Amino acid sequence: MSKQPIELLASYFTLAGDVYPFGPTEISPYSLQQRAEASAKAGWKGLGFSHADLMVTAGKIGLKTAKQILDDNGLKHREIEFLVDWYLDGEKRKASDVQRVEMLETAQAIGARKIKIAPGLHDYAPANIPVMREAFAGLCEDARKYDVTIVLEIMPFSNVATIDTALAIIAGANQSNGGILVDNWHIQRGGMPYSEIAKIPPQFLKAVELDDALEEVQGTLWEDTIYHRLLCGEGCFNPPEFIKEVQKVGYDDYYGVEILSQTYRKQPLEEIARRIFETTMAQFDGA
Repeated sequence: MSKQPIELLASYFTLAGDVYPFGPTEISPYSLQQRAEASAKAGWKGLGFSHADLMVTAGKIGLKTAKQILDDNGLKHREIEFLVDWYLDGEKRKASDVQRVEMLETAQAIGARKIKIAPGLHDYAPANIPVMREAFAGLCEDARKYDVTIVLEIMPFSNVATIDTALAIIAGANQSNGGILVDNWHIQRGGMPYSEIAKIPPQFLKAVELDDALEEVQGTLWEDTIYHRLLCGEGCFNPPEFIKEVQKVGYDDYYGVEILSQTYRKQPLEEIARRIFETTMAQFDGA
């Protein structure tokens, strides 16, 4: 077990209400005040943000007030997602670079320590390791000025679908503020045993997320990930075993919880905040 008390962060879509990644909107119907109060009441110690929702919040109440709300509710862990196209060129890269600056500046303003970045989603061509490695190093260099860590998430429907590919990029870039994010959904659906996590050097395991799902994929892999995740312990992904493996590597930071579900996101905020927190904490008893 971790030497530190277990602290959980609700990843953005876990408590954002009836929205999902790349949906018609990613803007939460709940205010930051509502999400922060519900999170704190349930026992969470952190809250995640999508870039789009955070920019809307900034426009409404300002980032100084947003930070104060988080501070007042004891939500000390904060992260922002998702930077895409960070390794491309052309117009997509130009748009990504604008978003990069916005995300780094807002992260610094609200005290977010981590920014999650995506590989090439739905891109199944082999990753261009040298290009992605160099781009990742440059991104980390920029982020270091803001005291932010960059974490790349492994995803089975992307060009970084395995731990080996992620390591070729991250370890090759060798940045003190750069690392890998492992989510047990992505590891499981990617066909990797949890024991593969042992390949990751401790200094590069920078973020961990927990969730669960049925044994069989529901619909397409993308539909399964955004509509059909389950609360920890309700599926067959064995979160306690996953927790054991990341702790063997030496992971000792907060745990993100990412429940993307067309069922749970429609439930009352306080109720689902409490239920997700309790079911996740119960997994550590088995770890």
